[in-house]
Amino acid sequence: MSAATTYTPWASTPAVRQVMQGNRKRDTGPELAIRRAAHALGLRYLVARRPLPGRPWSADLVFPRLRLAVFVDGCYWHGCPQHFAPPRTNVGYWGPKIERNRSRDRVVSAELCQAGWMVLRVWEHEDPALAAHRVAAAVTEIRARIRPLPGQAPDAIG
Repeated sequence: MSAATTYTPWASTPAVRQVMQGNRKRDTGPELAIRRAAHALGLRYLVARRPLPGRPWSADLVFPRLRLAVFVDGCYWHGCPQHFAPPRTNVGYWGPKIERNRSRDRVVSAELCQAGWMVLRVWEHEDPALAAHRVAAAVTEIRARIRPLPGQAPDAIG
């Protein structure tokens, strides 16, 4: 680190540090609720998997055969346009951190789309049942595209 670079710690106090370390990376409340609702609709998926080999990020629900990746994004961490409130403490760290998260989300979505995947992003504030229905609709849409038409050879499906 150069002399001109100033280090801003991510936690403003030891108490904040303890709370932040308790945040889960996966199996969050909203994610579990959406998974339960999707499962109740008969959907089967993989959890917390990397859709693209060699990439460091994972999707919350993955439908590998259908090439569908679902991300459940937290309103604070991913800058929800409806609920995000800028940080009031340690702004020098959290402001850029959340912007990096947003930027990474755009890159991840673009990479997946370029690789032929459909990306569905769900905000944590969304009703889990409605979110699960959005996932089911995406699954139905993809299945309709890959299912052969009557009289069409299965290998003709693109």
